[in-house]
Amino acid sequence: QVQLVESGGESVQAGGSLRLSCAASGFAYRMAWFRQAPGKEREGVAAIDDDGRTAYAEFVKGRFTVSKDNAQNALYLQMNVLKPEDTAMYYCAAGYYRDQWWLIRERDFGYWGQGTQVTVSS
Repeated sequence: QVQLVESGGESVQAGGSLRLSCAASGFAYRMAWFRQAPGKEREGVAAIDDDGRTAYAEFVKGRFTVSKDNAQNALYLQMNVLKPEDTAMYYCAAGYYRDQWWLIRERDFGYWGQGTQVTVSS
């Protein structure tokens, strides 16, 4: 059982930066960030496994960086050059599926946080 608590979401202007954090109560092989905008399906943003391998959605490559602190059991998402289309609820996820680490699929993650809202204004 892994409990996840996100923080760091807030309202910012386009071009700004935010750092999201996720505190985890236990260990998982992979952790990820997903997001869901109003009226849209939840989509994978970035993921990292216990070997440090990372995966990113095309729409955030070069702008977002996922990282984790194993000692603190924490996951982070540094978001730079934010755009209005990045506005969404951001969720932290954790799981034990290790294959196909380059994919960010909801079904690979069994534990989810409650989300933190990111709003980017133009």
